[in-house]
Amino acid sequence: MQRRTFLSLATASAVSHHMSAAPSTSSALNGRWDLTVPNSGRKRAWWLEIKGADTPQATGSFIGAPGGDLDQIPSIKVNPDGSAEWTLTRPTQTKPWKGLYKVRLEGDKLTGTLEVEGQAKDVFTGVRAPKFQRQNASAMKPGKPIDLFNGRDLFGWHALRMNTPFLWKVEGSVMKNGPGTTDIVTDAKFMDFSLHVEYKVGARSNSGVGLRGRYEVQILEDYGQPPNTHGNGALYSRILPTSNASKQVNEWQTFDITLVSNIVTVVLNGVKVIDNREVDGLTAMAMDPNEGEPGPIVLQGDHGPVEFRKIVLTPLTRS
Repeated sequence: MQRRTFLSLATASAVSHHMSAAPSTSSALNGRWDLTVPNSGRKRAWWLEIKGADTPQATGSFIGAPGGDLDQIPSIKVNPDGSAEWTLTRPTQTKPWKGLYKVRLEGDKLTGTLEVEGQAKDVFTGVRAPKFQRQNASAMKPGKPIDLFNGRDLFGWHALRMNTPFLWKVEGSVMKNGPGTTDIVTDAKFMDFSLHVEYKVGARSNSGVGLRGRYEVQILEDYGQPPNTHGNGALYSRILPTSNASKQVNEWQTFDITLVSNIVTVVLNGVKVIDNREVDGLTAMAMDPNEGEPGPIVLQGDHGPVEFRKIVLTPLTRS
């Protein structure tokens, strides 16, 4: 996934260091939140973390519209009624984009809005992200491997968005996407697993493998480039690969990915580039916010040419 990042961040207003801290009830805003955007034009989920809501220096981080990168919120204004607000800004080709985000607690849930001048208001809701129990992947028992791609057709897969042309096809036992198509999603859902993927990416193209439909391992044509959080094998915008093990354009490459609880390991072309790292939350690909539940495998198809010839998932269970 390749998205524009925020080039500047601002807040609706700064809280003076001389003011008293917000009421202690504001501390309930603290933590990680999984957000649902019901009126979005596409299936997607956002993510928010708030820190220090009961202090004059509340901060946070956010993944959502626009862009989808992990953006830092350097200052959040917490109001006397316990609500909070902040702004994110970035330049565009026409005029600077500025979004005002507002959230408040209603019981144990978060409700919020995104307001952008000249655009319809987005409304979203949030629940607290689950606290995962750390599991040792090496102690998990492997089940029977499942061929998610049978090499003949797209049985077991469906389009993420029905309002976008579906241009995936199978040629010569290879799954391919067409230009401007949608992402493709498995019908089946999985929780803990290891996943073997063989793929080929075109020049200046990128794609991604969505784990549980929420955490994207990036596919990018970036041979010879320094590793970065948007690079091949990264957990998109969240976890930096330790090295760039990419092959050259249009060469077949392999992923061996393990996801147990919220711990991920990524082996790219035989090189371990992410080793038992904790996944803090959703990435921009997320199609739903239900982190504690099983989810599908997603292949990104709307960012350029990509091919897959083998996708094998092995479920993992506690021994």
